[in-house]
Amino acid sequence: MKKLKEILYKVAIDGISGSTDIDVNNISIDSRTVESGNMYVAIKGTLVDGHQFIKQAIELGARSIICKNLPKILASGVVFIQVSDPREAFALTAANFYDNPSKELQLIGITGTNGKTSITTLLFELYNLKQSRAGLISTVAIQYGERQFSTTHTTPDALTINKHLRDMVDQGVQYCFMEVSSHGIDQKRVTGLEFTGAIFSNLTHDHLDYHNTFKSYRDTKKMLFDGLSNTAFALVNADDKNAKVMVQNCKAKIQTYALHSYANFSAQVLENQFKGMLLKINQNEIWTQMLGEFNAYNILAVFATSQLLGSDEWESLKSISQLKSVPGRFQTFESLNKIMVVVDYAHTPDALKKVLTTINQIRTQNEDLITVVGCGGNRDQDKRPLMGAIAAQYSTKVLFTSDNPRDEDPESIIEQMCKGVDPVDYKKTISVTHRKEAIKVAYQLSQPGDVVLIAGKGHENYQEVKGEKLPFDDYKIAKEIFSKTS
Repeated sequence: MKKLKEILYKVAIDGISGSTDIDVNNISIDSRTVESGNMYVAIKGTLVDGHQFIKQAIELGARSIICKNLPKILASGVVFIQVSDPREAFALTAANFYDNPSKELQLIGITGTNGKTSITTLLFELYNLKQSRAGLISTVAIQYGERQFSTTHTTPDALTINKHLRDMVDQGVQYCFMEVSSHGIDQKRVTGLEFTGAIFSNLTHDHLDYHNTFKSYRDTKKMLFDGLSNTAFALVNADDKNAKVMVQNCKAKIQTYALHSYANFSAQVLENQFKGMLLKINQNEIWTQMLGEFNAYNILAVFATSQLLGSDEWESLKSISQLKSVPGRFQTFESLNKIMVVVDYAHTPDALKKVLTTINQIRTQNEDLITVVGCGGNRDQDKRPLMGAIAAQYSTKVLFTSDNPRDEDPESIIEQMCKGVDPVDYKKTISVTHRKEAIKVAYQLSQPGDVVLIAGKGHENYQEVKGEKLPFDDYKIAKEIFSKTS
């Protein structure tokens, strides 16, 4: 419980009706969850406007309301706080309600198109290996100690973030590694958080259905770095041309990592095979169970972050060599008749190209590379023909199939993917709408020594169809199908 005047600290207020010397039991942006003594924040979303539910929130017991537009009639005994940006106000009040827990631990934000989940999870696992108490806020889960919570967004809402950060602090967590999505930044979910450091992995074509232009997408990511203090660090991938833009207005200590450019932290891939790769990091050679250049970037970012947080260099490298691939990120198994199956989350053109390129660099070219891939519904349609083109160009055979069709017709999505395929590659392609059937066909087409890539869903254990989440796990289903080989 907090006084209203306490949780309004730093909120830009346009007007107040009523006394702020009242107790607030909790904060809510969903009127259906309001209880007696709560504060309700009315936020205008893409589908519904929270202002429409102010009356309902009051009926359920809300005694303070933050909103942009005041109701025509102000309810008696209710405090109304008018602000120009309710999302920002919600984030700041959420942080204040939980006594700004981000200031009491080392909070590291990771942003970029690809690599966020891997870097975040690997850092979490590294610090747990180092016997440091660590927390994780990612696409996959929120996790600290023995506690694990499922997530619906890459970056949760501000109240959820601060609630878990407070719990982490109370549990003795010292470091928290958090994915920061462009949606999360734009919707002010990370406003009010104090970051010890931020990491930029890369920037490619994605989420343009939301941001409309690449510049808008890039500038949104940049806001994370614009908000860093002069005591924080900003670690950016110098091999990505957008890295300099990210830190143009950054007050933090700027550090770089790269495989192909001059940087503060550098690495070189010495060997690359399906069992792992040999890396040279800062003149030290380490063997890792992960593989592919994209994982070399992820590992280097993890190492660099550990150094910026003051960890011993050799101890960090030793622990890094023990880390395994994040579930659904280049996750492999070999069938009994020596077919290599790779499950990967690659759902952008760039990520798919990187995974396929990595496989082609490792395989001997005497075997086939069979790719099973689809595109999500209700998302950026421009990338669908690009995904189709890349899959066909870099594979021996391609099965276009359903991903998370959501409210769209999966066959229409597949047709859009096919439109990007070069005529010379078209004979390589097969369309199989049902994803499990597509994996079965890939199994039937494969021979000993072949590689089968199942791309797009990775760690997800469901398919989204017409508002329902139906059980579907690429890795488990592939294991089941390919275990039939002898």
